[in-house]
Amino acid sequence: MLIRLARYLLLTIGGIAFAVPLFWMVSTSLKPDTELFSGALWPRSPMWSNYERAVQSFPFMRYGANTVLLTMINIIGCVISSAMAGYAFSRLRWPGRDAIFFVLLSTMMIPPQVTMIPVFLLFRWLGWYNTYLPLTVPAFLGGAAFFIFLMRQFFRTLPRDLEEAARIDGCSQLRIFWSVMLPLTKPALATVGIFTFVGVWNDFMTPLIYLSDGNLYTLALGLQSFVTESLTEWNLMMAASTLVLIPLLALFFFAQRYFVEGIALTGSKG
Repeated sequence: MLIRLARYLLLTIGGIAFAVPLFWMVSTSLKPDTELFSGALWPRSPMWSNYERAVQSFPFMRYGANTVLLTMINIIGCVISSAMAGYAFSRLRWPGRDAIFFVLLSTMMIPPQVTMIPVFLLFRWLGWYNTYLPLTVPAFLGGAAFFIFLMRQFFRTLPRDLEEAARIDGCSQLRIFWSVMLPLTKPALATVGIFTFVGVWNDFMTPLIYLSDGNLYTLALGLQSFVTESLTEWNLMMAASTLVLIPLLALFFFAQRYFVEGIALTGSKG
């Protein structure tokens, strides 16, 4: 009983510690200029107009549309390609499969800073600089080694009886993957989609490297430029940051069940 109470107490303290910066951001976003440094936890007269002013202070809608477009393309690419790669590594037998998978996992230990310059030079040589291609094409090539590993582990938990029964019924390998195995991996697919959404939505470095046209900026880049131009307007900065954060919070509350289920089932082995 005492251990359970101590566990709940630690979780409550941790939750409060994580919630305080969020509360401070929302509170600051609603304060008028005269109350920014008053130290009050909540403004006496919340100014919801700060959000309207923040949106009008820079091309928020354009940057938001660009971010949504990139996020959707990356989710589609990562989900499809990582599922296909994970299925190939888990259910198909082909020469060098385990060795290639070992090399794939080894790439997870390479810091991204090591490959940043060579990859940039490659994309510039291809003529993809200042386009969305460097930000979307890699998603259709497996997305990330972690996603492929996640899907492989999930596919390994599925019984082979389903695959053998489908093969007896005359299904091809592609039909088995698409119609039999893939529908059973919805929790893992949701996990890949959630990770991809968060990663692309918050990505600042990749757009900064490959995009120079302001019309192509994402919310992360646009918010940074807005912060640079509005160093003294803390309430507008916090209002813009809150608007950028809302989709992530909504995703967490609506999709946390699929995320937890995907991680839990991936850790088991059938």
